[in-house]
Amino acid sequence: MVHRWLRRLYLGCAVLGGILFVGIAAVNLYQVGGAVFGYIPTSTDEFAGYCMAASAFLALAYALDSNEHLRVTLIVHRLQGGMRRLVDGLAMLLSSLLAGYLAWYMTKLAWVSWLLDETSQGLIAVPLWLPQGAMALGAMVFFIAVCEKAFRVAALREPVDPVGHEGEFHADR
Repeated sequence: MVHRWLRRLYLGCAVLGGILFVGIAAVNLYQVGGAVFGYIPTSTDEFAGYCMAASAFLALAYALDSNEHLRVTLIVHRLQGGMRRLVDGLAMLLSSLLAGYLAWYMTKLAWVSWLLDETSQGLIAVPLWLPQGAMALGAMVFFIAVCEKAFRVAALREPVDPVGHEGEFHADR
């Protein structure tokens, strides 16, 4: 039950990230339209940046759950048995700590921006907690995904790489 709920959470964040990614294209088209139709688009690079940051963070958990993150496995693939499980476990522990710090820091950043009522310095004053909050949400969901994967590696002895995916290159997807 929890497994299905987490998959839905990861997918929902990825869909929201995809919508924001399309938002980048919409902002760019609006900017191009200004050159073609003679109007001056304001703050387009700011909004494209907000959409880009939020979309990247919101898609992290889904990419991890789908095994689409890049992993450097030069050493791990040479190890066998218990030593490989140990190295995978340590890597997942370190990943959990780093993802937790990222989630904590991004949440703190958005919270302080909300408390101080910070706004962007462009022509359109956007409360900075809005894009920072989306990034914090993505970082928190990513932290949950990393902890879930670490639990599966440590307690359930699942491999970090699923069977048949070790060392493969997936450029054809």
